[in-house]
Formats: sequence, C-alpha cells, structure tokens
Amino acid sequence: MSSELLLNLKDALLYFFLNPVWLVALVAAYMLGSKRVSRERTDFNVSIRKGSAEMKHAISAGWLHGLVLSILIAGIGLIVDFNWIVMLSVVMLLVILSFSYKLASPIYYAAIAFFALWALNRWAGDVSIGTWFVQEDLDFSGTLAITVPIIAGLFLITEGMLVRRHAARHTSPLFVQTQRGGRGTIYQSKLLWIVPVVLLVPGHMVSEFAPYWPQFTLGAEKFSFIPIPLVIGFSQLVRSTFPDELFPKMGKAIAWLGAAVAAIGIGAIWMPVLGWAALLAGVVCRLLISAVISASDRNKQVMLVPQSEGVFVVAVLPDSPAEKMGIVAGDLIKSVNGISIHNEDELYDAVQVNAAHCRLQVIGRDGEVRLKQQVLFRHDHFRLGMLVVR
Repeated sequence: MSSELLLNLKDALLYFFLNPVWLVALVAAYMLGSKRVSRERTDFNVSIRKGSAEMKHAISAGWLHGLVLSILIAGIGLIVDFNWIVMLSVVMLLVILSFSYKLASPIYYAAIAFFALWALNRWAGDVSIGTWFVQEDLDFSGTLAITVPIIAGLFLITEGMLVRRHAARHTSPLFVQTQRGGRGTIYQSKLLWIVPVVLLVPGHMVSEFAPYWPQFTLGAEKFSFIPIPLVIGFSQLVRSTFPDELFPKMGKAIAWLGAAVAAIGIGAIWMPVLGWAALLAGVVCRLLISAVISASDRNKQVMLVPQSEGVFVVAVLPDSPAEKMGIVAGDLIKSVNGISIHNEDELYDAVQVNAAHCRLQVIGRDGEVRLKQQVLFRHDHFRLGMLVVR
C-alpha cells in the first residue's frame, strides 16, 4: 500500500504543474518584479534587486510551508470536497488576474469558494461546466462546515508566517508627495507566494469526472491526492515607520487570527454553524487588520523626508560597500570624510575626496552616533550602494 501511495502522490504532483493557477501566478510574480525595477530605476536610476527576484521568491519561499501543510492536513484526516477545490482555484485565478493582491489572502479564497458553492447548490441545483458539476447532496452543515474553516485557519497561519518572515525583506522605496508639498520616501511591499499544497479527496468524487486520476486504497475507502498551488498575495504601503518594525507585528496578528479560525472550525464538529461563523469572522477580521494598519499609517506624516543636515538612507544594495559597513535603511548620514553634507550631491562629492577610503558619521534609528569606514575598490558602486532621500 505504501508503494501505491507514493506512486499516486508522484503522479498527482506532476499534474500540479499543469494547473493554470500555477502558470498565471508565475507570470504575475515576474510582472511584479519588472514593474518594481522600472519604478526604482525611474526614482533612483538603479534597481535594488533583479526583475526575476519576485518570481524566484514566490517559488522558493513557500515549498516548505506547503510540505508541512500537506502532512498536517492529511495526517489529521481533513478530507475535503473536490467541488470546493475547483471553486477555490477559480477564485484564486480571478484574484491573481485582478492584480489586487490585498485581496489575495487565503481566508478570502476559502470563504468565497464555500459560500459560492453553497449558493450554486441552493439556487442552481446540479450545475455542470464541462466535465465538472456541482452535486445537490453537498453537506454544508457537516463535513464542509468543519474541514473548510480548519483548513482556512491553517492557510491563514501560513500567510502570517510568510508575512512575518519575508515581507520586510522584499520592500521597495518610492517617492511620494508629502502633505506639505515636499518630497518624501515611503516603502511598498507587493509579493506573491506559491505554496504547493496536497489535499486528500474521496476517490469517488474525482473518478466521476476524471477516471484517469490516480487513487490509492486506505482501509475500505479509496482516496486521491489533489495538489493545488495556494497563491498568497501581500500588498502594503508603509510611510510612518519601517517595514521591519511593522510587518512582523502584522504577520503575527494574521497568524493568531488563523489559529482562532481553526479553533472555531474545530468547534463545528459539535455545532456546524460555528464553521460558517469562523469563515465570516475570519474574513471580517482579516479585512480589519489591513484597514486599521493602512488608516493609521495614512494619517501620519511621511517619516523619510529631506533634512536640513544630513541625508536619510532608504535602501542598501546587496554586496555593496554600504552593506559591508553595516548601513541600514533609516540611518542618517551626517558627514562623509569629515565633510558635513546636506543633500545627495554633497554626499557623493564628499566620497570623492578620499576615493580609496570612506569614513561616514551615521546617526542610527535609535539616535546613537556611529562611525563607519570602508576601503573602496575600483569595482565598487560609485554611490556606495546607498539609495537616499533626495
């Protein structure tokens, strides 16, 4: 049985790469990177990362989470309805094509798929689209009301962990007009994560429309592995603080929300209406997390603006002299090679005073004054690899 299980799992994973959600998500992630590079070059004449960085990150960051999710979901016996998986994939595809990645949270996918399926089942009867059809005997007050909220909660926990760990590392600075008519710099994080998840479905649900799909026997029942690319999107602007201070807190809040949704979903075993309540509460609370953070940040002044003395660093290029010196976003460069500076032009003029050895006086976010120095080589970036407020 174990060899049959592994063989069917392998075949199911091969079908994963034919899923249109996977292909569209890859293209969307690449487009995110291309757009970011174009904007950074317009604002700073240089890009922080390559245009393919978002696509590579979308693939690499989510596979371990997907493995853990798959083992956990199958291990505790969360058998899902195939119709819900189809509807979930349709919803994901529409959200990706809309490019509104604030809406690309898995709690929205799961809830919309659940209630759309319920509406079709209630008012449209047997719905047939090609070889896929919605049956009238779906149990929205039983299995679906239990498994969907629990899985949605686990998906939310995954989203929170990804936001907490990766969102701040993949931000991009951009120029905006301040309330006083000046020019300031804010941060944008816009990402997609592709999390490969394998779900367990009763074999008869799949064989009714796809008899060729691999199945395995467990006890007296037949099951199929259905791999799906869970595409999680994230989009957030930050103007009054730093991403590495805000996003870990935001990710933690999302993960705790996921735990609450899953816990309420478990309660649906005894009271099915709790499953419905868990999905609705999850949607409302996830919307509130984004809305509260956005509203609070929008009402505050832009933090990184031109200074009368010194210039703010907004980003540091990888493997640059600035990174080797330990310069980070938010540092205020007060002087270079003993020369006080007031703008970007003075900064790089001062660097040329001693082109072989650069000394910086830096005030960190904590207000502490630090001295940084670095030997410069011919191949080093002439701007030290720093992007600064202009």
